[in-house]
Amino acid sequence: MADTTSTPGTAAATTAARTAPATSGTTTGKTVIDDTVVSKVAGIAAREVNGVHSLGSGAARAIGAIRDAIGQRDLGQGVKVEVGEKQVAADIVIVAEYPVPLQQVAEGVRSSVSRALEQIVGMEVTEINVTVQDVFIPGDDDDDDEKKEARVA
Repeated sequence: MADTTSTPGTAAATTAARTAPATSGTTTGKTVIDDTVVSKVAGIAAREVNGVHSLGSGAARAIGAIRDAIGQRDLGQGVKVEVGEKQVAADIVIVAEYPVPLQQVAEGVRSSVSRALEQIVGMEVTEINVTVQDVFIPGDDDDDDEKKEARVA
């Protein structure tokens, strides 16, 4: 049904397209949804949750900042998906905003991503793992600049 390639040992290594039967009344065929599309849908849904500052680990965020600067934002950053014929699982790495309760943010991400994958992609969600990689403290960098100015002035 679907052409797949995978690398042993990595859950998100399957990068081939998935197929599903078309449900049109007059035309037959198949619908192909690529894994990168599933990652983007999950990434967009995760970013919409209140308390999520950004997605991805430190290195991914650094590369993402460079991509943003040249106008090629990666909406699937920080998201790894494993897509089967009818089911999908996702691993999402987030940076939460301080002082939002971390368990509440993680549950919000699970709920939002699950809803988006079921409604937009049309697949059953088996698992969504959320890793809180860091906490963003608003104004933390600004305070450092003010302290430097105060010492100089």
